[in-house]
Amino acid sequence: MIEASLSNNSKIICLSFFPISLQMFVVALSFAYFAKALSGSYMKSTITQLERRFDIPSYLIGVIDGSFEIGNLLVIAFVSYFGAKLHRPKIIAMGCVLMSIGTFIIALPHFIVGCYEFETSVRSTDNSTNKLSPCPMGTLVAVAQGDGLPEVPALGTVCCEGESNLSMWIYVLLGNVLRGIGETPVQPLGISYIDDFAAEENAALYVGCVQTISVVGPVFGYLLGSLCAKIYVDIGFVNMETITITSADARWVGAWWLGYLIAGVITLLSAIPFWFLPRSLPLPGHRGPTQCTPEQTSFIKDSSLLDQKYPADEPTSFMEMVRDFIPTLRTLLGNPVYLIYLCVTITQLNSLIGMVTYKPKYIEQHFGQSASKANFLMGVINIPAVALGVFSGGLLMKRLKLSIMGAARFAFGTSLIGYFLSLFFFAMSCENAKVAGVTMSYRIINISYDDHSVFAACNSDCVCSGSDWDPVCGKNGITYVSPCLAGCTSSSGSGKNTVFYNCSCVGLAGNLTASVGQCPHRDDCDRMFPYFLALSVITSFIISLGGTPGYMFLIRCIKPQLKSLALGFHALATRTLAGIPAPIYFGAIIDTTCLKWGQKRCGGLGACRIYNTTAYRIAYLGLTLSLRTVSFFLCIPGFILLRNQLRREESNAVHGALANGGTELEALRTDENTVSTSDQQCTSDSVERETRL
Repeated sequence: MIEASLSNNSKIICLSFFPISLQMFVVALSFAYFAKALSGSYMKSTITQLERRFDIPSYLIGVIDGSFEIGNLLVIAFVSYFGAKLHRPKIIAMGCVLMSIGTFIIALPHFIVGCYEFETSVRSTDNSTNKLSPCPMGTLVAVAQGDGLPEVPALGTVCCEGESNLSMWIYVLLGNVLRGIGETPVQPLGISYIDDFAAEENAALYVGCVQTISVVGPVFGYLLGSLCAKIYVDIGFVNMETITITSADARWVGAWWLGYLIAGVITLLSAIPFWFLPRSLPLPGHRGPTQCTPEQTSFIKDSSLLDQKYPADEPTSFMEMVRDFIPTLRTLLGNPVYLIYLCVTITQLNSLIGMVTYKPKYIEQHFGQSASKANFLMGVINIPAVALGVFSGGLLMKRLKLSIMGAARFAFGTSLIGYFLSLFFFAMSCENAKVAGVTMSYRIINISYDDHSVFAACNSDCVCSGSDWDPVCGKNGITYVSPCLAGCTSSSGSGKNTVFYNCSCVGLAGNLTASVGQCPHRDDCDRMFPYFLALSVITSFIISLGGTPGYMFLIRCIKPQLKSLALGFHALATRTLAGIPAPIYFGAIIDTTCLKWGQKRCGGLGACRIYNTTAYRIAYLGLTLSLRTVSFFLCIPGFILLRNQLRREESNAVHGALANGGTELEALRTDENTVSTSDQQCTSDSVERETRL
């Protein structure tokens, strides 16, 4: 009876040995990666919406975007080190809950502040009609003196004194910090858990699958951003027929808050599976249920290898872990290959993060696309190419069985090819939009960008504000900053269908009319845009091929017991030196190319309305490729150090094998003598028993 029970228990242990729990963990981790990637990409898809809603410049949006990395920075080193010695799945679950709370806090300002009021110089003269008075008549001495017109107070300025001075974007920043704290344990503890308990030949494939799902997350994040950008921010609270702007307007703000609520719910759901996963799994091996015997099961259960490989199962005190932290970190940083790899990835991530953060905005400003379309294209074209590249890289590494050096060369080669292809982006240029008084004069002659001559003789009879941005498109194909500055004196229609008449600045014989909104971009720019998208897809795919080999190189170039700390410190360094500063200085450089700033309701500069597209392209692409150039030069000493390290390891392995050969031979001889003595004893015992019988 006892033997039967032991046999059944052995079979149960044997059947549960293999990777069902590990596969469940991979699925759960993939979903967590999907959730965090979705909310992260949705944040990047809403940067222009947040700029306009809170009237802040790009560099401040960079601070908000970098606050996620600040949250990581606060706890990542300790979570990576101490978390590896605790219950990793439950720590990941708690992180997912914190991420969801932070995402909900980001959406909070929408429910605190009032309705969005965009700047406009056009007012209704009578509530019972839709007639507008774009050109208040008046004679000003300042115009005759060439000093321009005085600023007309914007609507709501009088009410500013009673409003709170607290900037609502602070809530977005704090929510993003909390989201960063919650994301901390997901990557280092999740990847190290897979690498610990997966067979060596499957580890790269599992990591590749997780990384692929993490790249699929941004697809849905950008699609969600595209959908929400089409919906007006105060949908359901305002009469949409009274809204005179479209989603292509520089003042349009979509329902940015809605996507954060959806992302928060998804992130909260991703925490559930981790509460039911075990703290550790059996060692990986080439054993299956049919090969497993009760004797082998007993050996596996009692093996000391589990305790030796996984310090998480050892009864280690907190003070002992604290005392070991500094020496362990010193050992990790004493690895020169790891340090060079760290410098290379920091430099490349500066380029990547800055490029990805402002790429939708680049598409909007340079090619004249709406925020909704820019996000949609990022989601359905660019991100899938990255996902396919990451998965293909993991598959190629498994098929080619790349060594450490092979993985490094593969990642370097793909990055270099993508770099040369990216140089063609400089040739894909578009001219600046034709805006009277901003990019060109009222006489159809290009002007200096420092000379914003929005006032001219054709609008001198109107009392206009030079700070408002309420563009209209004249029949001559030129955009005017406002109907007042276009010299329009009458209008008809309502909302988006408003048409302005007698516009003296339009100057088109027989037709002095203008319509609401900015004039569409040029035909040559529209023809260039598909080529830009095609090249973007190709370069993204090629560069992402080296993602998984590069990541596997990171966890193979250091000792196994330093794996969790190496991943955690790598994430700490990249977030500190790339994730935080890159969006800020990229945004600050982009701000220098602004030609026309918006005006806040209570005074001061708001969000930028129009950029110098040529300067924007040079600054954005030039900074991106310059950083990648620096990273390639850093790879040269890295390859030299890696080659020398591999040679030393091979030499040590040969000497160790020779030294251990004699010891193993002596041990075998001792075992043979023991077995011989045991056989003789067994024979004598058998003879003695027969004699007694």
